[in-house]
Amino acid sequence: MKPPKTLTTTTAEEEETTMRKQPPSPPKPPRVNSMLQWWRRWTVLVAAIWIQAFTGTNFDFSAYSSDMKSSMGVSQSRLNYMAVASDLGKALGWSSGFAIAYFPVSGVLFAAAAMGLVGYGVQWLSIADVIDLPYSLVLVCCSLAGLSICWFNTVSFILCIRHFKANHSLALSLVVSFNGISAALYTLGHEAISGKSSASSDIYLLLNSLIPLIVSVLALWPVLTNPNSSETDTTRTHDETRIFVVFNVLALVTCFYLLLPSSGTYLASSPRWHFLGAIFLLLFPLCVPFLDYIHRALESCFHHHSSGYAAVNIEEPKILKIKSQKSNAEEESDQVRLGDEHSLGMLVRKLEFWLYYVAYFCGGTIGLVYSNNLGQIAQSLGQSSSNAKSLVTLFSAFSFLGRLLSSAPDFTRKKLKYLTRTGWFTISLLPTPLAFFILAYSPKTNQTALLEVATALIGLSSGFVFAAAVSITSELFGRNSVGVNQNILITNIPIGSLFYGYMAGSVYDTNASLGRKSVVADSVVCVGRKCYFVTFLFWGCLSVLGFVCSLFLFIRTRPVYHRLKLNRM
Repeated sequence: MKPPKTLTTTTAEEEETTMRKQPPSPPKPPRVNSMLQWWRRWTVLVAAIWIQAFTGTNFDFSAYSSDMKSSMGVSQSRLNYMAVASDLGKALGWSSGFAIAYFPVSGVLFAAAAMGLVGYGVQWLSIADVIDLPYSLVLVCCSLAGLSICWFNTVSFILCIRHFKANHSLALSLVVSFNGISAALYTLGHEAISGKSSASSDIYLLLNSLIPLIVSVLALWPVLTNPNSSETDTTRTHDETRIFVVFNVLALVTCFYLLLPSSGTYLASSPRWHFLGAIFLLLFPLCVPFLDYIHRALESCFHHHSSGYAAVNIEEPKILKIKSQKSNAEEESDQVRLGDEHSLGMLVRKLEFWLYYVAYFCGGTIGLVYSNNLGQIAQSLGQSSSNAKSLVTLFSAFSFLGRLLSSAPDFTRKKLKYLTRTGWFTISLLPTPLAFFILAYSPKTNQTALLEVATALIGLSSGFVFAAAVSITSELFGRNSVGVNQNILITNIPIGSLFYGYMAGSVYDTNASLGRKSVVADSVVCVGRKCYFVTFLFWGCLSVLGFVCSLFLFIRTRPVYHRLKLNRM
């Protein structure tokens, strides 16, 4: 008789130990078919970058506001109401969150383009003296244009979250950062078409109406990408992070490239070549996934076995134990906490939301209103229209840089584990009060230089706030609800625009009536430091309040980020 076979059993731990002892296999070069899917997934991110780069049209308002003021013959207060009307359209931005739930992304994208085409197109017909519009109808067009910006933003947010679930914070920070360069791009486009010395500003409104529609057509094919069909496995998360680093480096290059108009270089003196260079920098990210493919293929060819054993994480049992205890505690509690999905009713009942709301209201919103008044601020200090456009480009470039810095929490999470995203948000609000107090008390001898410094600081701060807010909203109040919750948050923009704009316009018109005025193209212009002195002091004090609220938000949300960190392990 044959001896009975001995049955051997292995535990899961022994199998895992055996697998760890096996030498790691060299990485295989990705197949071409898989590479095309991988590349098309990244074209979605590039399309979102294009959408953001050319739809931040509210940032170039100050570039043509002076001509709009003289063309319509309105006061500074009534001009500010036009900026308020544009921001008032954002009060209805939550509608895009509901639209994206019932309609395809491409439909929402073209609805936004149609709103912008009508809103800015009708304003262009007015400023070009093709038609004569009543002031009330111009306000309606401004509101429609502002609403289109919110719909474009929601499309970009949804594309990032659907296609880059593991790194959605990096995608959001990168994409939203490009919204800050719109003013610089439109300034370059204006100079390339009309010439650098052209004083006509109506071309801005024509570009604002047409370019977003053209970009929407170009972005249609990537937008139609199905995220399920192009989903990659979890082993590519590291590859994603590496490409995001390259994208951020390219974004930094783009930022400094846009500052060339003030450098006096040959490229800066040739607007058309300068504009074409900016377009090339926006197209180049399409090549990055292919370069990554070549890099990984070469790496697989020259890979050598380094060791027969793989590293073992001795902290893994502890982490699993902590997560097990955490999950048990979560099952025992039915209360909705920060980090979970929040409905509108839950959102408005949270103290953290209102701290967040006030911090944004006294931080990023003030920066936006400052940019809307930048043309009149420069004019009151004796700056020419060309200098005012340079300030718009400076604000735009530093806003772009601030938005890029909003991804710092994702790259420094391990090194600065005690500084959460809300902590970075708090730090970002510090330059704003400093800049306003510089503007209020700047000596006349260094007025021009200090105006540029303050503009750069406010652009840097507000840019960080605009970009970081999307990730903070998704992390504190739910990723799936970000389309609605983020648009609820930015309802503070029209409120702040009305409040701050009315105050700035009243002070401006009061000083003009006291004799500090001149007449430019049948329009009364206030001249002198007193035109905005009280406004700068008031805005500076309010920005200090925003900093204090953000500090309390940081203290109250640290446990939330600790829990999110444990969930990632």
